[in-house]
Amino acid sequence: MDVIKIVREVLEVEAEALLNAKITKEFKNAVETIYNLKGKLIVTGIGKSGLVGAKIASTLSSTGTSSFFLHPSEALHGDLGMIGKDDGVLAISYSGESEEVANILPHIKRFDVPLIAMTAKKDSTLAKYATSTIDISVNQEACPLGVAPTASTTLTMALGDALAIALMHKREFKREDFASFHPGGSLGKRLFVKVKDLMQSKNLPIISDKSPLKEAIVIMSEGRLGNAVIIDAQNRVVGVISDGDLRRYLQKGSVDLDILAIDIATKNPKFIDDENILAVDALKIIEDNKIQMLLVLDKSYKLKGLLHIHQLVEAGIG
Repeated sequence: MDVIKIVREVLEVEAEALLNAKITKEFKNAVETIYNLKGKLIVTGIGKSGLVGAKIASTLSSTGTSSFFLHPSEALHGDLGMIGKDDGVLAISYSGESEEVANILPHIKRFDVPLIAMTAKKDSTLAKYATSTIDISVNQEACPLGVAPTASTTLTMALGDALAIALMHKREFKREDFASFHPGGSLGKRLFVKVKDLMQSKNLPIISDKSPLKEAIVIMSEGRLGNAVIIDAQNRVVGVISDGDLRRYLQKGSVDLDILAIDIATKNPKFIDDENILAVDALKIIEDNKIQMLLVLDKSYKLKGLLHIHQLVEAGIG
């Protein structure tokens, strides 16, 4: 058995299903229907279609479309009450004849709510009840027996993603909106945490532009950031001396600890003047410039805070 060959064949079959998807005006109608709902979109399906439906509902909910998954069997035993007059239903069944789904269709029609079908059979019971039908038919499944849903479930999930993305565009759903739905975990931190939430603004390692190198070394050690920020008489930042600057000076051989720290410092340190930018964007600046610390200055070049790469790592950013 050639495993690599089998894997490639499976991927080719599923890729073909995606590339040959039948996208018609019915898909556009479905997007418009969901967009115009005043209530929620209830997604339902049984078996593999149900599992895919649950994922579609989750994706929709996280991208601005209020949605949840309703198991068709549970719907017949009281959960139909979850469907309100302002809601819509997205029902998934490849054959369009799944018994559990078919059994709730008359009740959905009684509620007089929009019904979007995802099915491969345009003449199926599901399609006949639907106000819009999204075609999920495939030429073949990746399963060698042609029975296990594989290419068809891949296509269904991808079309569910396409629905969500189309609705994001239509709603002009922005990065900030996405962040508000994902405040926890690493994803939430990347999209929600700002520089001001992490930057150090007290006990900053600051020295004067008249300070000797030996004083800078003491401040660098006490600050535990490996850097000291140099300011002038007007409290404006004029440079930064880092442990890298210090090492390069020591490697020259002749060392004078009484020279001014500014003489071996970096005169144009990287900085930002907006503490409200996302921490992940600040991390990109740090990485792109191969530095360890980013200054946060006001419009007058006065120091407001410091953001060290260690603070970003500890906060789970990146």
